[in-house]
Amino acid sequence: MIIPRLTIKKEIYKWVALGVTLIGGFMSTLDTSIINVAVPKMMAAFAVGTEDAQWILTAYMLTMGVLQPTSGYLCNSFGTRRMYLLSLFVFTVGSLLCSLAWNNNSMIVFRVIQALGGGLILPISMSIVLQEFAPAERNLAMGIWGICVAVAPAIGPTLGGYLIDEWSWHYIFTLNVPIGLLGYLLAHLTLKESPIRPDVKFDFAGFSFCAAGLFCLLLALSKGVDKGWDSFYIISLLYMALASLTLFVLIELNRNDPLLDLSLFRDWNFTLGNLFSFINYTILLGSLFLIPLFFQNILGYTAYETGLLLLPAGLVSGALMPVAAKIADKIGTKPVVMIASIFALGGTFPLMFLDLDTSPGYVLSIQIFRGVFVGSSIITVTVLSMSRVPREKISQASAINNTVRQVSGSFGLAVLSTVLQNRQIYHLDHIASHINIASKSTQDLITYGKHLFMQQGCTEVLAHQQTLMLINGFVQKQTTIFSFDDAFWVLGIFAVLCLLLSCLLKPAPVAKKQILKHVKNVSDT
Repeated sequence: MIIPRLTIKKEIYKWVALGVTLIGGFMSTLDTSIINVAVPKMMAAFAVGTEDAQWILTAYMLTMGVLQPTSGYLCNSFGTRRMYLLSLFVFTVGSLLCSLAWNNNSMIVFRVIQALGGGLILPISMSIVLQEFAPAERNLAMGIWGICVAVAPAIGPTLGGYLIDEWSWHYIFTLNVPIGLLGYLLAHLTLKESPIRPDVKFDFAGFSFCAAGLFCLLLALSKGVDKGWDSFYIISLLYMALASLTLFVLIELNRNDPLLDLSLFRDWNFTLGNLFSFINYTILLGSLFLIPLFFQNILGYTAYETGLLLLPAGLVSGALMPVAAKIADKIGTKPVVMIASIFALGGTFPLMFLDLDTSPGYVLSIQIFRGVFVGSSIITVTVLSMSRVPREKISQASAINNTVRQVSGSFGLAVLSTVLQNRQIYHLDHIASHINIASKSTQDLITYGKHLFMQQGCTEVLAHQQTLMLINGFVQKQTTIFSFDDAFWVLGIFAVLCLLLSCLLKPAPVAKKQILKHVKNVSDT
């Protein structure tokens, strides 16, 4: 039975398309963060160690990174509607299979299938929105669409923690199935097909080198801390990534129909906008990585409690995106991005001083303050970078933007994980060098500790051992706190870079001027 498509008036179709594609975009983004809290449960269920279980995350990330550059070609050759429906269907089927996984290997395979769809949903949905809305309306449209980018990562840990605590890890995948089927049905009934260019040949050489380069780069970034950045394994991956991506660039610059149109980088705003997005997502995902670790490992919070701590900031970001878009239409996008960058710096600086007395309310207020930055800049800078991109190249530009975001997330986690590891070693050596076991203050502390343990019934020998273990545990925890503070200093440096880049962006015409210019052109014609 063939289900007929709905007839939708032209003036409201673009809003219907926005709402429909928001479903798929939100789901695919949610799935990148919701699974993080489920990994410990999967390790227990599948009886595997951390390194094996991490491949559940790594396989998804690698597949998405390799696939996203092809979204521009696929949309141009087969149409955005057809590719969106196929991607959403594959993602939904992959989610169903993941919920049925019986061991770690089957889960990894099913996650790859899920990523084959999920990796294309976001760039294709962005292409549909940018194609259907005129430049004067893109700020508001992308502000609404951006909810899936800002809110979904914040909801993921909270929703995942609840489902795991109350039900089972299977439900984080089962949840996608009914929503995916609903999204597929709505997309089938409403979306229109875009113009197709069947004459475009697939760039096999470009794709091969791009896929190899991104695969090696993302794998190196994800495994650098575990294997060691100076190990032969990681250095080999980085060299192969550099060689492959260099050959990819040379090939693309000499093709008429490249996989990724690198000529787009000739536009000043497109180049700086993507660089801004790279650093911006590093800050966003970096804080979503550091704050849960701090509250769970240092302060003893559960995954669900930590998720609740992150949720309000995500909701604020989502609520502010359309508001920021309206303001950008009136005063221009560049001022909004600059103000948002100031908020980012102001919201990152206090996180550099976390300690054992840090209250959740303190971090919550900071996160909400930083939510203003996310909600105001994450989409407006994308619209600004796309403002001069021709409509026929929107799919290519969207593919580049989403690939940049994918790499930035892996880059941020790699940098921050390395900082945490190295700075903890540094602070441990520094503190240990200032502790003299023979000093009076240290001996007094040991005597006091022994006295307390002996009061609880311990022997003198056991009390001495327990006291030394307690002191060592305190030192370990304190050095970990110092390393977290140093990692937030790195995010502060990234926030300064965002502010500097926002000053270098060229302003785009505000919506009112664009509309008047369009009306004048029509009347002259």
